[in-house]
Amino acid sequence: MTLPDFLTQDRYGFIHFVGHRIGLNHVLDRYNEGYTPERLQEHLPTLSLAEIYAAISFYLENKAKVDVYLKENRAEIDRQAAAAPHGPSAAELRRRMEERIRKESA
Repeated sequence: MTLPDFLTQDRYGFIHFVGHRIGLNHVLDRYNEGYTPERLQEHLPTLSLAEIYAAISFYLENKAKVDVYLKENRAEIDRQAAAAPHGPSAAELRRRMEERIRKESA
C-alpha cells in the first residue's frame, strides 16, 4: 500500500502521522466506532481537522487494504497484551499492604 505524504510506516510496520506518534489505527478505530471528524479532533487535539479528514479520505479510497492492516495491527496488539506478564490483582496488593502495615505497627 502506498502511503500519502502525511503518513509514514516505521520499521515495525506501524503506520502513523508524520511528526506524531498517533497511529492511523487510532483515528480509524474511532471513526469506525462512529466518531465524527470533529469529535476525533477533540479526542486527538494534536492532529488538525485537515489531517483527520485526509486520513479518512485515504481510508475510504483504500478500504480493503487498510482494513487488512487494521486487522493485523489489532491482532498484534492482542498478541503482545496476552504475552505481557500480569501483575498482582487488586486483592493481592491490598493483602500485601495490610501485611506491611501490620508488620510496621508491631
